[in-house]
Amino acid sequence: MSAVARFLDGLARRDVDAAMEPVADDADVIVYPLGTGALRAVLDDLVTAFPDLRVTTKRLIVTGDVVTAELKVAGTQAGDYAGAVNQEKHVDLDQAWRFVVTGDRITSVHVYWCRQQLLRRLGVKRLDQVAIV
Repeated sequence: MSAVARFLDGLARRDVDAAMEPVADDADVIVYPLGTGALRAVLDDLVTAFPDLRVTTKRLIVTGDVVTAELKVAGTQAGDYAGAVNQEKHVDLDQAWRFVVTGDRITSVHVYWCRQQLLRRLGVKRLDQVAIV
């Protein structure tokens, strides 16, 4: 669990290098809402788009070598993020991060949140779907 604590501490401090330190180079990573496995890129985008980013750990659930973290991610958008152009709006989003820890390394990270909720909170209108007005 200390590897996850180090990861979350680094993320809360907006220090991507510190967050990535306990993550194995060959870790299985899936960020479901974005359809990517590029964790460092996702974290870089997050701390860049939300310069006042606040990450709060609501709860940690430990089951053997699996740690599930319930997080609240909040901040004011100041740059494009997750397909949403800069809206300069505050957003808070509940997320679940599932980590598998082997020894002192994070070997798997799966991230879940509702992308539609993110877009709604930012006030983004979908341009890829036809709307009848």
